[in-house]
Amino acid sequence: MASPEHDGVHQICDSYVDDFAAANPIMATLIGLPGHDRRLPDLSPEGNAARGEIARSALAAIGRAEPADTGAANAKAVFTERVGLQVELHDAGEYDADLNVITSPPQDVRQAFDLMPTETTEDWATLAARLAAVPEAMAGYQVSLREAAARGDIAALRQVVKVAEQCRTWAGGGGRASYFTDLVQGAKVDDALRSDLDAAARAASGAYGALADFLTDELAGKAPTEDAVGEERYRLWSREFTGASLDLFEAYEWGWAEFARLEAEMKEVAGRISPGSTIAEAAALLDNDPRYRVQGQRALEEWMQRLSDQALSDLRGVHFEIPDPMMRLECKIAPPGGGVGAYYTGPTDDWTRPGRMWWSVPADREDFSTWREVTTVYHEGVPGHHLQIATAVYQAASLNKFQRLLAWVPAYGEGWALYAERLMREFGYLSDDGDLLGMLDAHIFRAARVIVDIGMHLKLEIPRGTGFHEGERWTPELGLEFLLTRTITDPAHVHDEIDRYLGWPGQAPTYKLGERLWLQARDEVKARRGDAFDLKAFHQDALEMGAMGLDTLRERLAAF
Repeated sequence: MASPEHDGVHQICDSYVDDFAAANPIMATLIGLPGHDRRLPDLSPEGNAARGEIARSALAAIGRAEPADTGAANAKAVFTERVGLQVELHDAGEYDADLNVITSPPQDVRQAFDLMPTETTEDWATLAARLAAVPEAMAGYQVSLREAAARGDIAALRQVVKVAEQCRTWAGGGGRASYFTDLVQGAKVDDALRSDLDAAARAASGAYGALADFLTDELAGKAPTEDAVGEERYRLWSREFTGASLDLFEAYEWGWAEFARLEAEMKEVAGRISPGSTIAEAAALLDNDPRYRVQGQRALEEWMQRLSDQALSDLRGVHFEIPDPMMRLECKIAPPGGGVGAYYTGPTDDWTRPGRMWWSVPADREDFSTWREVTTVYHEGVPGHHLQIATAVYQAASLNKFQRLLAWVPAYGEGWALYAERLMREFGYLSDDGDLLGMLDAHIFRAARVIVDIGMHLKLEIPRGTGFHEGERWTPELGLEFLLTRTITDPAHVHDEIDRYLGWPGQAPTYKLGERLWLQARDEVKARRGDAFDLKAFHQDALEMGAMGLDTLRERLAAF
C-alpha cells in the first residue's frame, strides 16, 4: 500500500521509529524494519543514554508540532503519552538495571534470532554477523548492571537467579546443546560461512555462559531479597503498562469481586461436566478425557494451526473485515529455555513476515490437554492479538509508523485479547463445557493476577470474607499458594507466573483491567447509539485507531 502524506506530527513519529530502530536493532527486527539485522543494540550505559536522548528530542519536537487534523491530533496524543513515559523510565535509571525473567536484554537478544529468515546464504551470513555481536552486547549489558548496582538499582535476587538459569540453558550444558548451536546446525552453506556460523555460535554461547557466571558470582551477592517494588515504583510501571493513572486500591478491590464472580460460574460449569464435582475434580476429568488430548509437540503445533485457520475463515466477513494479508498466521512451538506460555509476534510492515503465534512449553513435555488452550488460540490469534496488531499494521494510509509498529500498550493489547476470548463465547465458539471451563479458567487467572500483583508489590491486606489467609498481608509465598489452590492452572506455569509478576511490576493486571475498559466502552457506545449500534463497525473503527493508553482510548471512544 502507498505511504500516507504525513504532516509534521506524523513525520516526527516516522523519524522517531527510524532513529529508534537504528539504536535498537532488535526492535527493528521485531517490527520488520530492514537494514539492521546484522547488529545488536549497545546495551552499555552509553547506549541506554543515547536511546533516552532520541526519545527526549522527539518528545520536545512533537510538543512544538501543531496537528493538521483529527488523525494527527490522535497521533500526537499517543506519541506524547508513550514516549513521555519512556523518558521517565530513562530518568529513573530503569533501563540500566533492566533484568527480569520475561522481557529484558537476555531474553530480547535470544528471541531476536527466532524472527530472522534462514532461507538463503545471505540470510545465514546476516545471522552469523548478529551472532558474532552477542559477546559485545552482553559485555555492555554487564557494565550497565554493574553501574546500576553501584547506585543501589538492582533487581531482586529471585530475578537474578532465574535469569542466570535461563542463560545457562541457552548457553548449553548438562549434556544439552546450546540454543545457538542448534540454531545454525542445519544451515546449508559453503565451508567458509559454515566456519563463521560455528564460531559465532560458540562465541554467543560463551557470552551467555559468562553472563550467567556474572549474575551468579557477582550480582547475586548484591541483590536484595525483597521482591516487592513498593507503591512509587509500581505506579510508574503501571502507567507504562496501562497508559492510565489507576486507583490501585479500587483495582485491587475490583479484582476480588471479579474473581468471586468467575469462581461462582466455574462451579456451575464444573457441576455440568460432572454433577457434584469441584472445579479441580472437573478439570482432572477433562485432563484425562481423550477428546481433549494431543500427543507430541508437533501434534500440538498442528492442532494450534488448524484451530487458528478455522477461526480466521469463520470470522472473516461475518464478524470482522479481514483482508488477504492478515489471513496468514503461523503457529509455532517456541525454542526451550524461556518461561512457559504463549505469545504473539506481529507481521512486518511489508507483510513478507506474517504474524506468528508461539507456544513455549517444557522441552521434555509431549502430552498436552487442549480444553484449556482453545481460548489461548483465540487470545493470541483471531480475534485476539493477530487481528488487533495486524489491523493496525494494515492502516498505512491513516496511521504513521509509530502507531502501526511501536505503540504497544499492554492494557490496550492484552485487554483486547482477553475481551476477544469473551467475544468468541458470544459468537458461540465455546459452547462445549470443557472449552468453556478453559476460557473461564483463563479469565479467573487474569483476575487473580490483579489481586496478587498489586497485593504483593504493595503488601496489601487480604480482605475478610475471601476464605484465604484473611487479614494477612501478601507475600510471594501466599501468592503462589493462592494461584495453586484457587485456580486450576498448570502448577509448572504458576511457579513461572509468580517470578514474572515480581520482575515485571504492573504488567499482570493489564489483561483484566484492559478488558474491563473495552467492555465499558462498548456498553457506553451502545447506550448512545441505541438501535443504530453496530458491533462489527465498533470493533473495526476502534482497532483501526491503533494502540493507545487506556486514558487516551477512553477519550477517543467517547467520541464514537
